[in-house]
Amino acid sequence: MEEPASALPLSEAEIERRSMAEEDPNGNEHGAGARSSTVPRWGPQHAGAKELAQLYSPGKRLQEWICVILCVCLVVINFFFLMLHFSMDHFSKLIVAIFAGIVTADFASGLVHWGADTWGSVDIPVIGKAFIRPFREHHIDPTAITRHDFIETNGDNCMFTIIPLAHMTYKFITNSPEAIYEAYAWDCYVFCLGIFVTMTNQIHKWSHTYFGLPHWVTILQDLHIILPRKHHRIHHVAPHETYFCITTGWLNYLLEKIGFWRNSEYVITNLTGHKPRADDMKWAHKME
Repeated sequence: MEEPASALPLSEAEIERRSMAEEDPNGNEHGAGARSSTVPRWGPQHAGAKELAQLYSPGKRLQEWICVILCVCLVVINFFFLMLHFSMDHFSKLIVAIFAGIVTADFASGLVHWGADTWGSVDIPVIGKAFIRPFREHHIDPTAITRHDFIETNGDNCMFTIIPLAHMTYKFITNSPEAIYEAYAWDCYVFCLGIFVTMTNQIHKWSHTYFGLPHWVTILQDLHIILPRKHHRIHHVAPHETYFCITTGWLNYLLEKIGFWRNSEYVITNLTGHKPRADDMKWAHKME
C-alpha cells in the first residue's frame, strides 16, 4: 500500500505562479492558456467550465430559493428568542459558545469541501449535478462564484442549517423557561454554528473577489477573522489537495501539519480502491 505523500510547503511566489490569476478576472489574458488553443483555458472559456455551468437547472434554483427563505426566517425567529431569554449569567459561556461555533463551522466547511472536491462524480444521480457540480466548476473557473447572485451562492449552505435551526425554534416554543435557561449556552453554540455555516460560501465568494469588496469585509479578511484571499489561494494550487477549510481558515495549518486530509485519503483509497480527485481531474482536462 502506498503511504500518503507529504504536501511540500510552497512559497508565496510559487502559489502565485501555480494558481490562476484571479485578478485577471477570469479573462486568461496571461499565460499559456491565452496564447495557445491546445492548452486548457482556465476560467469561463474552459470547455469543462462551460459544460458544468450549463447543468445549473431551474429545479436547482427553486431548491436554493426555498432553502434561503426558510433559513432566513428561522435565523430571525431564533435570534428573537435568544435576545428574549438573554441573561448576563450566560456571558462567559456565551463567549466560549460563539468561539466553539466558529471553529466547528470551519472544520465542517473543510470536511464538506474535502469530501465534494475529492470523491464522487457529477454523474451520480441527483446529488452529482445538484451538489458536486459546483465544486468541479469552481476548480476550473474559480471566480465563477463571484458572478453568482446571493441565492446561488448561499442556497446549499442554507439547506444544511434548516433542520437544526427548526429544532431550536421548536425547543424555544415548547420548553419551560427553566429548560431554556439551562440550555441557553448550547443554543447559542448551535445558533452561531448555523450562522457561520450559512455564511461560509458567501465568505468563500469574498475570498475570490478582488474588486469592489466593502471595506469592512477586507478588514475582516486582513485580520483573518474570515477567510483571507491570499490564504485561500493556497487551496487553488493544483491538484487542490490542501487548505480545505473556508469559513475562517483557522484550522487549515493544523490539519495540514498533522496530515489529516492526506491520511484520510490514504485510508479511503486502500479500503475502497477509489483514487482521490479522479473526477476533478477529468473535468480539468476536458478540451471540448
